[in-house]
Amino acid sequence: MPAELTPEALLGWVASYERAWRDPHAHPVRTLFAPDAEYLVEPYAEPVTGLAAIEALWSEEAASDEVFTMTAEVVACTGSTGVARVGVTYGEPVRQEYLDLWVVTVGDAQRRRLPVGGRRRGRPVTTR
Repeated sequence: MPAELTPEALLGWVASYERAWRDPHAHPVRTLFAPDAEYLVEPYAEPVTGLAAIEALWSEEAASDEVFTMTAEVVACTGSTGVARVGVTYGEPVRQEYLDLWVVTVGDAQRRRLPVGGRRRGRPVTTR
């Protein structure tokens, strides 16, 4: 039976995701995602499925010297699923801002104690 996802656990997972994105060489994907996780980088895109594919995506996209800030707030948590509204700004000075909705589902507690992530990146709210 899947574990209950609380607002605190959801925000904790988002914070872990941010730390992992800042240090992609630490190989954090296996601690964040279940083996069969689906990772969406934008609406209507085909999901990146499985740990190896997510690790490949992160190694291509994540940069430890990338300047960004993240904010997160819980929109909803029910059962094993939570939704967070995540704001991400890139650059100093800011050159892009995104407002995303992340859907996170907790897997079976026997299989994975941390949530399975699904990320949907919206269109930039501003581009400078």
